[in-house]
Amino acid sequence: MLNVDMHRGDSLAVLPTLTDDSVDAVITDPPYNSGGRTASERRNQSALEKYVSGGCVASKSHPNFTGDNRDQRGFLAWLSLVLSDCLRITKPGGHLLVFSDWRQVPMMSDALQVAGWIWQGTLVWHKPISRPRRGGFKAAAEYILWGTNGKFDASREVYLPGLFSASQPRGHQRHHITQKPVEGLLAELVQICPPGGVILDPFAGSGSTGVAAIQAGRGFVGIELSAQYHEVANQRITAAKTLG
Repeated sequence: MLNVDMHRGDSLAVLPTLTDDSVDAVITDPPYNSGGRTASERRNQSALEKYVSGGCVASKSHPNFTGDNRDQRGFLAWLSLVLSDCLRITKPGGHLLVFSDWRQVPMMSDALQVAGWIWQGTLVWHKPISRPRRGGFKAAAEYILWGTNGKFDASREVYLPGLFSASQPRGHQRHHITQKPVEGLLAELVQICPPGGVILDPFAGSGSTGVAAIQAGRGFVGIELSAQYHEVANQRITAAKTLG
């Protein structure tokens, strides 16, 4: 029986209640805190205004989420605290995969290393359906920073790609403003966790990492602050367990 536990609350409050060395991997998509071009925009724009383009009517119907208005110093301090607790909860040799956009890769890498993880590299998520830029290059990629809790087990017979190509879910498959796809992305990433192991996501959103974990035969521990998204995540994870 897979261990599945979905918590409602702030990660900084919930993480200290979790047991040391109790998960095998952390895969998470924290608020990027980088959507505004200026400090004023970062403070005053909602997540919906930052991340949903004008024509995406379906995404406008999804709930907003909080925690995306920190300045850079606040973001670094906050994420370092979260990732530090994640390190304590992760078994020695366990993995961290944390999503970032191009703006926040430097801060994400700093937070990862301040927290005590060993930075092992950066993966690329290519988005075939993405925003064009007039006079410039298409914004067609996000990034996944990979860290480990000390030396990882290099004897496992698993070879994972460093480049993933998958579009965000659309229509009735879209449950969250910044939802990451299961097929082609999260389904691959969860393979870094040994079969039967447990994956932690302290920013669970609509539960996509949990769905991918369960489908792959891994346990899942999720934390989500928003009551609405927590409910969506519970529903999707329950459905995945039923189908599994």
